[in-house]
Amino acid sequence: MNRVLVAVVVLQGLILFSQWNGSSPVTPAYAQIPDAGAQRREVIEEMKSLNTKMDKLMELLESGRVQVKMAASEEKK
Repeated sequence: MNRVLVAVVVLQGLILFSQWNGSSPVTPAYAQIPDAGAQRREVIEEMKSLNTKMDKLMELLESGRVQVKMAASEEKK
């Protein structure tokens, strides 16, 4: 039991030394704060693009130049 305690103390000492020394094998994790304003601008730009495409589609449908062709469907058994 004493050997285990000595091993734990030695390992904790090594960890403490490496933290003081700055040579820790573990790299710190830096959180990246999302840029909410940039995300909103991107969403707004995508919505503007979608609205432009929908306007073109509505103009096409209202013009009557759309032709729909149906393929022959297979009969169900």
